[in-house]
Amino acid sequence: MMSTEEEVAEMMGCASCGITEGDNIKLKKCNACYLVRYCGVKCQKEHRPEHKKACKKRAAELRDEIILFKQPEGTDLGDCPICCLPLPVDSAYTIMSCCSKNICKGCTLANTMREYQESLEYKCPFCRKPAPTSEAASRANVMKRIEANDPAAMSQMGICCQRKGDYAGAHKYWAKAAELGHAEAHYNLSVMYSEGYGVGVGRGKKKEWYHLEQAAIGGNLKARYTLGIREGWCSNHNSERANKHLIIAANQGHDDSMKKLKEIYASGMVGKDDLAAALRAHQAAVDATKSPQREVAAEARSKLGGNYGFL
Repeated sequence: MMSTEEEVAEMMGCASCGITEGDNIKLKKCNACYLVRYCGVKCQKEHRPEHKKACKKRAAELRDEIILFKQPEGTDLGDCPICCLPLPVDSAYTIMSCCSKNICKGCTLANTMREYQESLEYKCPFCRKPAPTSEAASRANVMKRIEANDPAAMSQMGICCQRKGDYAGAHKYWAKAAELGHAEAHYNLSVMYSEGYGVGVGRGKKKEWYHLEQAAIGGNLKARYTLGIREGWCSNHNSERANKHLIIAANQGHDDSMKKLKEIYASGMVGKDDLAAALRAHQAAVDATKSPQREVAAEARSKLGGNYGFL
């Protein structure tokens, strides 16, 4: 459905020379804002200085409406490829170095118990490759996936580099993964530009904000929550935009965003109906990640204090 501005553009002639559309003349809309039409490239270039400000403003509005504040169907974590349930947002999953798949703890535990009972060698629950026996073997697996242009593996390697203090290496792998659309890599780059650490990586608010938004658009809830906090309390003091970010994240099961919405409801910054809708959506998203196998794994992990590898 066209907006009022687009309907007006349909009736208008070329924004530069005024010629109207006819049998031999086809006008094309500005592909950034859709507010005006042109008969050709020459007229578009001539009109650009006059149109630039309105074009940028409308293009930003369209990006917000259609892309940034659109409620995603899921998070960047996706579903466990074995049980096909959404992965929880609390890191209760294992990243396999052999195939770069995120396997939920329930499926990892079920596979490990089966192999133990049948005296089988431990293998990846998804691709069935033998488990690496050393850090070097695990790294070699990741490098194979990187050679296959797997952005998840690149993101993994970036994390490995960061843990070793190799920030230049981390930036290299995350930048490449981000180019391929990996949301977590975008988020990690935003943190880099926020903190300004690493060889050749200085602070940069524009780059930080760009990567935060790209990560949020890709379904990364840490990025979405961070944008909500920055918009409302740190940078722009825009409660409307902050609420939109927090509601989107809460709807996907993000606990910190839900807690923040409850806090600001008490101060009157979010409406009762919006909070109630977010509470329902949040609970539904959390419930969708639950399974008996995952609950057993969580209980075992709790009893063992998180010290058992596959839990």
